[in-house]
Amino acid sequence: MACHAWWFFPSAPLATRVHCSFKCERFSKSNLSCCINDGTDATTHKVRRWYNPDRQKRVYQPEIVRYWIEADNPPIFDSKEKFIVVSYNILGDKNASNHRELYSHVHFHYMKWERRKRLICQELIGWKPDIICLQEVDRYYDLLSIMEKNGYAGSYKRRTGHATDGCALFWRATTFRLLEGESIEFRMFGLRDNVAQLSVFEMCRADSRRVLVGNIHVLFNPSRGDIKLGQIRLLLQRAHALSEKWGNIPVVLVGDFNSTPQSAVYKFLSSSELNVTLYDRRYLSGQIPMRRPFVLIDGCLNYSWSGEQVNIATGSPNRTIVEHPLKLNSSYLTVKGSARTRGSHGEPLATTYHSRFLGTVDYLWYSDGLFPTRVLDTPPVDMLRKTGGLPSKKLGSDHLALVSEFAFKKAEGKLKPTPYQDPHQTYPFSN
Repeated sequence: MACHAWWFFPSAPLATRVHCSFKCERFSKSNLSCCINDGTDATTHKVRRWYNPDRQKRVYQPEIVRYWIEADNPPIFDSKEKFIVVSYNILGDKNASNHRELYSHVHFHYMKWERRKRLICQELIGWKPDIICLQEVDRYYDLLSIMEKNGYAGSYKRRTGHATDGCALFWRATTFRLLEGESIEFRMFGLRDNVAQLSVFEMCRADSRRVLVGNIHVLFNPSRGDIKLGQIRLLLQRAHALSEKWGNIPVVLVGDFNSTPQSAVYKFLSSSELNVTLYDRRYLSGQIPMRRPFVLIDGCLNYSWSGEQVNIATGSPNRTIVEHPLKLNSSYLTVKGSARTRGSHGEPLATTYHSRFLGTVDYLWYSDGLFPTRVLDTPPVDMLRKTGGLPSKKLGSDHLALVSEFAFKKAEGKLKPTPYQDPHQTYPFSN
């Protein structure tokens, strides 16, 4: 905060009236005033105030309004077998402090954790979700105390290494009971310090309807698409194994995948396989734009992968095609939106916005046995731009919450108890 030096050391006695070089019209009626005595009378004058020469101009904050979009011609389903899932990267408090360059156009007041926490929790509770998956959580117990008061139970997995944030999962205790939970530490597989969560739930008010929910925050590094593929591959393999263990129950996988809808990583998720040698690993996530078109040398693409890089991506140095056993669909792609909020790919135009990026990296995926009945549409991009950057006056993170309501397809997600496992037993989270 700056001020004029002669405000502290005036060039004339305080009893003498001093001419102000600034026009008083520049200041509002709420400015400070003082009484200066020239020896004969007392007159009230406006005086200079403290000011910040680097202060950003006040940005108009539009009202952020989001609307539910209903699915076209959904299958017939039991209204009691619906549930709402939220995925939300809430911007860790420490990350926000360590990367202020990303929020240079955001008022410092909007970056305070206590304020952001209040906005985030109000938003989450307002959508009345049954399952909440959060990424970049470093104040878990701050959130847990609030969520428990609103009827939610929770679990948390912190990233390994020196990172302070992790993934958190909350579920409405009157809707679901936890049957089994598993955490994945990708460091155990040589895939950095990111983590993921997998949880098997059973509905409390339905006939043994079960669902597996996965929550992940994929590595950010834009040029390490091989590691991103490796993390996602492992998550999908474990999700498939847990789904089979509990009777091929349907799967919901959500999170911040740090990959764009046009990327090879997205293609892998949606098509179940990818030949990695057809891509430059630096551009696999779509975060770095291609600077030149594909170049063919002797009829082949000139992308070289080392055996180690191929092993990271596919799980074997001798296999160039990475596969996963789940058939996944994106809920936002399935439920169509308008041109103001969706791109040609069908996904939202933007799920995150800061000074270096405006685009989509967050997704809600689901497998056979489920279908989305509606999604909460994202705000139009022009409205987001008017905020000057996120977080904003009304939004507590630099990401947007993705919200989808799912329903079970007929005769899916049911499992009869067997002598070998108790479906009502709660298993502790394991790595």
